[in-house]
Amino acid sequence: MTITQPSACLRFVQRITRGFQAHSGHDSVTISTLRIHNAIPGRIHGTFTIGPQNLNRLGTLHGGCIATLTDTMGSLAIASKGLYSTGVSTDINTTYVKSAGTKGDTVNVMGQVISMGKTLAFTRMELRHPLTDALLAYGSHTKFIGKAMAHEENVKFDEEGLQVIQGKQPEEWVEESRM
Repeated sequence: MTITQPSACLRFVQRITRGFQAHSGHDSVTISTLRIHNAIPGRIHGTFTIGPQNLNRLGTLHGGCIATLTDTMGSLAIASKGLYSTGVSTDINTTYVKSAGTKGDTVNVMGQVISMGKTLAFTRMELRHPLTDALLAYGSHTKFIGKAMAHEENVKFDEEGLQVIQGKQPEEWVEESRM
């Protein structure tokens, strides 16, 4: 059996995800169970398991947590384009379609870059039921990326995201907690 290495794009996005989760504060508590399973430049897919810290008073996934997922998945979609620093939010919008689950449920999450220029990136997020693929929530997230475009840790991937063609290679990456 051949074991294949995850793509450079997926490894990069997972590195950024771990960085978000490693810092104390909102992200370390709210998105600790977010896992990114697939990434190509401009598009990511993952899962999010709902914990007790993610619930509203009625015992379902809190809308604020879904808004955080809009923020995070948009940022990670930008990271999938090779940006280490994913910029700052200028606009965020989340629409809640259906109840997204309760403690212990896992939902599918998708982030996508709709357009990215030299200063702004526009992203979209979807939250879907894992069995029925029903849309539970969706959002858009606009970020100012002007300063992020020049970060020394940025990389450029080949079209499929399999390899880094410019910048540090994956074996040279340092985890954020050790930087």
